[in-house]
Amino acid sequence: MRTHPPLELDDIYAERLPPTVKGLPTVAEKCKLSDIPSLGWSLLDGDLPLPAAVLIKSALQHNLDWMQQFTQRAGVSLCPHGKTTMSPQLFDQQLATGSWGLSAATAAHVRTYRQFGVQRIILANQLVGQCNLELVFDELSRDPDFDFYCLVDSLDGLRQLEAAAGQSRLSRPVQVLLEIGVEGGRTGVRTRQQAVALGRAIRDCAPVSLRGIEGYEGIIAEPDPLATEQRVIELLETMGSIAITGCDEEWFGPGELILSAGGSSFFDLVSSVLGRVDVPKETRVVLRSGCYVTHDSLHFARQQPRMRERSSALWGPEPGLRNALEVWSLVHSVPESHRALCSIGKRDVSFDMELPRPLWWYRPGEHRAPLPVPGDIQVTALNDQHAYLDSTNEPINWRPGDLVGFGIAHPCTTFDKWSLLFQVDDEYRVTGAIRTFF
Repeated sequence: MRTHPPLELDDIYAERLPPTVKGLPTVAEKCKLSDIPSLGWSLLDGDLPLPAAVLIKSALQHNLDWMQQFTQRAGVSLCPHGKTTMSPQLFDQQLATGSWGLSAATAAHVRTYRQFGVQRIILANQLVGQCNLELVFDELSRDPDFDFYCLVDSLDGLRQLEAAAGQSRLSRPVQVLLEIGVEGGRTGVRTRQQAVALGRAIRDCAPVSLRGIEGYEGIIAEPDPLATEQRVIELLETMGSIAITGCDEEWFGPGELILSAGGSSFFDLVSSVLGRVDVPKETRVVLRSGCYVTHDSLHFARQQPRMRERSSALWGPEPGLRNALEVWSLVHSVPESHRALCSIGKRDVSFDMELPRPLWWYRPGEHRAPLPVPGDIQVTALNDQHAYLDSTNEPINWRPGDLVGFGIAHPCTTFDKWSLLFQVDDEYRVTGAIRTFF
């Protein structure tokens, strides 16, 4: 859903790129983004200054199509977290492949989405603070078709929304989702008693309309993976039980009941458990998984076989999501037989979940295609601009100037390090580029 926005995608493609853009070849300074597909660049031929972040076009399209098919089989909707990429070009592709809307984490995200005409947004967070409230409520006042939802987990938060709605003289209620949390976790009410008290308070607050129940299961982590799954199921079942109570007590405003959760590790459980909630009201289960669009080579890749095992009927015949995001660098030094230094660091790749993994090695003039990196060569440390790669077995036979392609964990904190990422085909020929707006 989009209306006429202040900015169009054409504005991004028409932008002239300044020479300060990270990863941009010198020959392309001040060229337009729309010019890049016709310039004939190849990463393997040395046309890009490294490090550079690339999106593998075939894998990206596969992931968009696969998730659309998954949600159709599961009978759920997808409102992906746009904060993963903050790229309006990718937003457009996600909406074109069936996304119900986009999720945001901050009011600033909401502003960026609205600049490019996104018409349905879940702010998967509490909306507090005068400036943030004004930003969102100005949009609600300006556009009567803007379909907006935010979370509430406290009476204090509810009262802030109530006061701001009164001051802005909105002609319609603010739509909210009651957030259920877990003990020791992030946001959300901690007990059923708190949830019931807050649900009743929202029901009696005229400027606010309760539209559903929300939770975030991705914060749950136990040493035993099966124990983690059980706690996830318990949270989802609690959400369903509270939704049933809310229907019995008529907490919810007009329209369908929204049940929303779904990070990128348990969206199958969310689909199956929340899909079974039996209430006397039309229900929409909304996933908010954002990392699916590029997937990864580490954290989410390891989650996928278990997801397929426990949800084979929903999964379908396809293998699943594919890694579509790589960061390529140069070998700078091989100072010891079992150690190499590459030109990526904390400024280039995510390291909050785990260190990147070297996937490919390519020697210009010698190799016809990138070769897989042996598993005993691992990144052991990152500086700002250096990666330490150590081998536990054979010596590393790389040379300065060789290319190394890395896979990452947690796409969110890799995308935010690049304002420009190149799209490439399976031979690493550049077919386009995207811009991000963090």
